[in-house]
Amino acid sequence: MAGNAGRRGAVRRGKKGPSVGSGGQRRKGLEGRGPTPKAEDRPSHPANDRKIGAQKAAEKAERDARSVAGMRKSRPGGDARPGARPTRPGTQRRRAGTGSEYVAGRNSVLEALVAGVPATALYLQDGLDNDTRVRDAVRAASDKGMSVLPVSKGDLDRLTDGAVHQGVALQIPAYEYAHPDDLLQGRKRSDVVVVALDGVTDTRNLGAVVRSAAAFGATGVVVPSRRSAGMTAGAWKSSAGAAVRVPVARAANLARALQAYKDAGLMVVGLDAGGDVQLPDLDVVGTGVCLVVGSEGEGLSRLVRDLCDTVVSIPMSGATESLNAGVAAGIVLYAVAQQR
Repeated sequence: MAGNAGRRGAVRRGKKGPSVGSGGQRRKGLEGRGPTPKAEDRPSHPANDRKIGAQKAAEKAERDARSVAGMRKSRPGGDARPGARPTRPGTQRRRAGTGSEYVAGRNSVLEALVAGVPATALYLQDGLDNDTRVRDAVRAASDKGMSVLPVSKGDLDRLTDGAVHQGVALQIPAYEYAHPDDLLQGRKRSDVVVVALDGVTDTRNLGAVVRSAAAFGATGVVVPSRRSAGMTAGAWKSSAGAAVRVPVARAANLARALQAYKDAGLMVVGLDAGGDVQLPDLDVVGTGVCLVVGSEGEGLSRLVRDLCDTVVSIPMSGATESLNAGVAAGIVLYAVAQQR
């Protein structure tokens, strides 16, 4: 009735819904639900499924890394204490790294897969144009039993830290370094050939040294834990998969590691443009060798140079001032292999 419109609790029906006169019974309904959540935070949205899949893949990679580390600690003769040596000859103890790295870009990802770089997952951007490189990368990942996960461009940008990924990224677990003493385990001292890098910060040079070490039968490579390149995704790619066969050790103090090698009977040979002898005159027959390579710009540090038994130089024409660390190490490793 017309006279009841103003009664307390009455509801006036209209095109715009309830209005004044509801008595406050529908106040919550009139307040709304707030801002719309992001697509990746909505449980029923595909973006949320992709986000959860990426998180689960990252968690699985870290669980696998921890599992491998635990298996190595529980092996007979192994020791979980930092710096402790294995009691069983020939065993290698490696320290489990943390986190993951990503190779970004179609060519880089495909090269890493072909080179045998260990990886845990391949990420593909939604709606990616399926060119030959992408198809080959997916095929290579599938052949290795690797997860292939679709993600949004935003997720891929975050995973690769803003790198130019071209819609493709490869997840690689952190490298597990050996201990410098591990490179001597189970080997005659006269058979050992170790390459130590002093101040080499370019990951491509490190990868090239590892590749040369594998080509010429070296025992392993040692890098300092500070101010030095590490076995990142870039180093893995430059090594062309050789890092699978040649262990890379990390030394907390390179000078101390070199002294330990000298005490073990190895001849420490520095490589520098102002060397005491030229490469053709170097004689390492019948002795183990630790070859120390300095950076291209600075060369060997003073302390490391003082520890060397001899310093060798590579004869070059006057037009060429120096070689990068990867090339120089390859030349000397070839010369040592020819003598031995």
